[in-house]
Amino acid sequence: MDMPIHQVLSHAVLRILRPLARVLLSHGMAYGAFAELARRAFADEGFQLIERSGKRPTVSAVSAITGMTRKEVSRLREAAPDATAEAARRYSRAIRVISGWLNDDEFRAADGEPAVLPQDGDTESFSALVKRYSGDIPPAAMLSILQASNNVVVEDGQVVLKERAYIPMATPTDKINILGRDVGELIFTIGHNLEAQSGERFFQRKVSNASIAAEAAREFRELSNRKSQELLEEYNAWLTRHQVDEQQEASEDTTYVAVGIYYIEHSKQEQSS
Repeated sequence: MDMPIHQVLSHAVLRILRPLARVLLSHGMAYGAFAELARRAFADEGFQLIERSGKRPTVSAVSAITGMTRKEVSRLREAAPDATAEAARRYSRAIRVISGWLNDDEFRAADGEPAVLPQDGDTESFSALVKRYSGDIPPAAMLSILQASNNVVVEDGQVVLKERAYIPMATPTDKINILGRDVGELIFTIGHNLEAQSGERFFQRKVSNASIAAEAAREFRELSNRKSQELLEEYNAWLTRHQVDEQQEASEDTTYVAVGIYYIEHSKQEQSS
């Protein structure tokens, strides 16, 4: 018997979210921040969906299809994107601890800078700071997290704040932008093909094999890198020949087009999970 569509969709969403969660956790985004962004995305797309159907997009209508309250939809509709992101940042407990260290007089030195804190103690200590700002996270666990992200060091039982920004993995922003742009485009293409008629679908294919020897996988990686680069350079040359200049762009209809090629390799353990 076929699985219900919502069950299949749930499995598909989980397969998308797990590698995304891996990236987000590696770069310091906690669940609360992600949930806030998810609410924003549902609200924005709810308005777009209703508008595409030819109906008037109202807060009540978006509330009905998203399951969010009208108050929540209104808040998200009225908030600027930067304001939403700023509100979401408060959910990271590591960020809350560092913020408390920077702003709470109990944990600052006489010159206003973050004080060097004894690791243990009921007041004016790292343990007291964590208990005040991280909820139920044990001080030892928070210390381990901040040490791993190079935010703090421990010297003779004293905890020293070295980096004020909590970023577990320092990745250039242009690489983070690729995550949003390229993954978003792939999901857009798949979503388009789920709804479009056969003649209107975008090209979307892949080849895969789950039983390749390790040495052969290395050879295929080199082959795919070379062939893919050659194909992309051919595409790029064609697109360059058909690109309109800035003067023409103002008077002609233009379209954004892109073709992406990716390679992925899983161990047996990763594949089974």
